[in-house]
Amino acid sequence: MASEALGQATVAHDRREGLGGALGEYALIALRMLRGALGVVRPTAWVLLAAAVVLWVLGRSLGWWELTVAAVVVTVVLALCLLFLIGRTAYDVTLDLNRTRVVVGERAVGALTLANTGSRAILPSRVVLPVGAGRGVFDVHRLAAGASAEELFAIPTSRRAVVKVGPVSVVRGDPLGLFERVHRRDEPVDLFVHPRTVLFDGQSLGFVRDLDGMPATDLSRDDVSFHALREYQPGDDLRHVHWKSTARTGDVMVRQYEETRRSHFVIGLSTSPADYRGEEEFELAISAAGSLGLRALRDSQRVEVRVQERALPAATGKQFLDSLSGLGHSKARAGGIVELAGVVAATMPLASVVVLLCGSKVDANDLRAACGRLPYGARVLAVVTETGASPSLRRIGDADVVTVGALDQLAGALRKVLA
Repeated sequence: MASEALGQATVAHDRREGLGGALGEYALIALRMLRGALGVVRPTAWVLLAAAVVLWVLGRSLGWWELTVAAVVVTVVLALCLLFLIGRTAYDVTLDLNRTRVVVGERAVGALTLANTGSRAILPSRVVLPVGAGRGVFDVHRLAAGASAEELFAIPTSRRAVVKVGPVSVVRGDPLGLFERVHRRDEPVDLFVHPRTVLFDGQSLGFVRDLDGMPATDLSRDDVSFHALREYQPGDDLRHVHWKSTARTGDVMVRQYEETRRSHFVIGLSTSPADYRGEEEFELAISAAGSLGLRALRDSQRVEVRVQERALPAATGKQFLDSLSGLGHSKARAGGIVELAGVVAATMPLASVVVLLCGSKVDANDLRAACGRLPYGARVLAVVTETGASPSLRRIGDADVVTVGALDQLAGALRKVLA
């Protein structure tokens, strides 16, 4: 008997828990529906709703016909505005950017296509396209079943950034702006605004790999220090196939090399706000870093880029410029150019060429200390950006220090270094 009573109590408890769980789910659904219903009410509508309630109460309690008439008018206006929410907004939305990567100053052109794939017409509505901190608004007329509409737009780019375009929102509302129903469509697209860069003719950096490079422990598919033979793998350069071994073994064999330290081109870009006199100097330093990195990549150098708090991906030119697009200032605790040089020395001890970039607030003592921390035997070049300054070259310790006041001065200043 005791076991039967216990079993019945357990069943009753389970039923209560199941009922409680079901009620909890229904409560959550009801809460979501209530939140969605309240979400269509704009602040102005809340004011009018409160005014209507007050007018109704005062009109009834005081017996003033005028207050009752005013309450009726406000209530009718609210009801009529609610009618504008009725209707479908089931557009098939396509957001197409002509280019997702542009340079500062270029316009990004795109198209927004809205298609009615349903069997009924869609009443006029507004489409909102967020672009960064701003937004574009398009008025879409009545769209018949099977019809489509296209809206073209252009995004001006005045500064380097990663701009999020979208998601597209379809808005249905009344002319007075009292109620508004928003449906989000499509996925946002990232627009990369790259910094300005300049091109150098030929191997203007003058830092190429040679047979005197010190071997490292890393193996490479392409260098000058032969290490061994191995079987061919997809993606290997056919220029490195060793045909005699291939004929002898019957398997395709390729040469494997040891990386030399002269294949390591390192850029140390300071992002500390204390190193710059303003945003113009900071942007100039980023543009100079981008120009140097792109030239080194074209020269088949292995490029590594460090800022105070992290390494920037730089395997390809596109990846490198993308990482520069979203680069901002580092935190004060990350230190300046001296601390950055210490990080470079600790993480890249086999660098052959190190280029440090900073602003004009860095004095000669800090530059000397930073260059002294870099790996022994590496050639060091420091680029100091100073807005409006004339290009100049000086020596601090074993490092060449170039000062540039504009991006177009960089190529000429480097020629002086290599002269």
